[in-house]
Amino acid sequence: MKETCIAVATVFAASAAFAETINFDSDKPGALPSAWQQGVTGKGNPQWAVRQDSSAPSKPNVLQQSGSGPFPWCVLPKTVVENGFVEVRFKSISGKADQAGGVIWRWKDGDNYYVARANALEDNVSLYHTTNGRRITIKYVDAPVPPNVWHTLRVEFSGKRIKVALNGKTYIDLEDAHIAGSGAVGLWTKADSVTAFDDFSYGSQ
Repeated sequence: MKETCIAVATVFAASAAFAETINFDSDKPGALPSAWQQGVTGKGNPQWAVRQDSSAPSKPNVLQQSGSGPFPWCVLPKTVVENGFVEVRFKSISGKADQAGGVIWRWKDGDNYYVARANALEDNVSLYHTTNGRRITIKYVDAPVPPNVWHTLRVEFSGKRIKVALNGKTYIDLEDAHIAGSGAVGLWTKADSVTAFDDFSYGSQ
């Protein structure tokens, strides 16, 4: 499941940084990778599983969400990141109510975490904090997010500072203090979004 685990030589205030990339290519299609945990904020039926996709940036597999619920999520519960980054390649495949793909960080549980997402139905990028099961908008910005095209969503976070970029362009750069401390990282969708993810990367500093 894990393609690389790279020790980064740069030192930040005497603390070592690390980064890891997961491409799902050694995972069994049709099942959730063993290191991951799936769930939903609210009530629903999330269905996260590895699928083969000939268009995958790293062939042959992707992690795809094809169930439904208010906010389906899939996290690496054993990760502990306070300051760092999270990045993923994603492709919106379908969805009548929504077509969203997002990343999670500082995940405490299914009701408390940060999420940034891009939406192919609305053509925008948004930043939220989910607190006690309520998703609250911090900011959203118009951005082109065509469906059935692979995009790169990246978030960098340190203390209160959060930067959200889509395809290399920063759309959100602000400070927010709703969720502090360390937490897990992962992936996120909304409603009936069928979304594929590949090359999930995260790191701390």
